[in-house]
Amino acid sequence: MDLPPSPDSVIDALRDLTDPASQLKDTSTVHARAGALFARLKALNRAANVATKAHKQATADARHHMDQTHLELQNLLYEKRHLEREIDKCRQFASIYQDIPMYTVDQFVELAPPEAHAEDVMSNQHQLMLNRLSFELQPRHRLDQRVKELTQQKEELLRDSKSKLVTMESVKVQIDTLVKTASEIRKKVDELVPSTVSPVGTPLQT
Repeated sequence: MDLPPSPDSVIDALRDLTDPASQLKDTSTVHARAGALFARLKALNRAANVATKAHKQATADARHHMDQTHLELQNLLYEKRHLEREIDKCRQFASIYQDIPMYTVDQFVELAPPEAHAEDVMSNQHQLMLNRLSFELQPRHRLDQRVKELTQQKEELLRDSKSKLVTMESVKVQIDTLVKTASEIRKKVDELVPSTVSPVGTPLQT
């Protein structure tokens, strides 16, 4: 932004008018010259005020822009620290795959389909690990399904065994009842035999 002209030349001209050695002796001429100089001085003053106001506004705008930029920088730094903490958490995260037995890379290459260990996959550690986990997951799904089937068979056998056990208990109770009944009948028969049967050759008493 351009600065207004300096008022020094106008002030010097006014000073010359008041100098006794000035060549202007005509009062009206001096007044006219002084009026023009004062008008010029007022115009310069107005221009200076406008320039000052404009510079103040420009300074305020620049300060506001600087504050906004500083705030954005602080936000970016905060976001950076947050992302760094999240990255550290991810690096320190102990995934379950680290604790389970897995095929080695050589075994994976030998057993897995060719597309699972293509050249571009082998050069990408992340994709290689995903493919290895996927390959490990397939037999585990089959084993899990087999476990579910065996568990179901076990439950069916337990239910069948329980049913048979109930039947056996019922039969046992019935046998015990029959044995008890037979024992009681035999006891009664034994009680009746001595009073109704005589020794051989001895006539029955009537």
